[in-house]
Amino acid sequence: MSGLQRFEDKLEQFVAGTFARVFRSAVQPVEISAALQREVDNNSQILSRDRRLVPNSFHVELSPGDLERLAPFDSTLAAELTDSLREHAEHQSYVFPGPVRIEFDVANDLTTGRFRVRSAAQAKVTTHASDTQVARARWFLDVNGAKNPVNPPGLVVGRGTDVDLQINDPGISRHHARFRLEGDRLSVQDLGSTNGILIDGNAAQSATLYDGSTVRLGNTTMTVHRVAGSQDENV
Repeated sequence: MSGLQRFEDKLEQFVAGTFARVFRSAVQPVEISAALQREVDNNSQILSRDRRLVPNSFHVELSPGDLERLAPFDSTLAAELTDSLREHAEHQSYVFPGPVRIEFDVANDLTTGRFRVRSAAQAKVTTHASDTQVARARWFLDVNGAKNPVNPPGLVVGRGTDVDLQINDPGISRHHARFRLEGDRLSVQDLGSTNGILIDGNAAQSATLYDGSTVRLGNTTMTVHRVAGSQDENV
């Protein structure tokens, strides 16, 4: 029995056939599962001979009517789709950079029975900043939607467990870059990483950063933000 058949049978057993009745003329859950598998297949990146990095954040866009039909079951369906996708990834030796997230969104340009999938690889981010450090910060790094404070003298970003901001991205070195904050001047320096850094799309060893600057490490892009009116008193 195929993975998709097992997935469909499991769903039907769980809701006693409700899915089949509700979705008879609309998007079928098994179609979404197949599309998610194609999405990771088409967007896999080679890490080594036996390992490939794939997206872990998915947005399934549906017509207003299909999304309304799905609403009573969205959490159950998301959980089952996640399990099915993890099983597929295990068989293909795929690596997710962080937790798998599947969300359902409305798309007014889609008609009943049609859908599309958008995906991104979003690494798990771990920071050791305290609530006090967050409150005092005047600079932040936005990584995958989370704001991470930068306080003097700065912080080290990498994949290692001993850094200030840990990003579980295979393209990031254990100690990848140092963000240094002196007065109100924020800068970044490559710490001899394997893949280097990109500042606003350009390769660089170091650079001064400004509000809105982007810094790309591996497959992860972070955006620099400064709190409005936070210029240092000594500047």
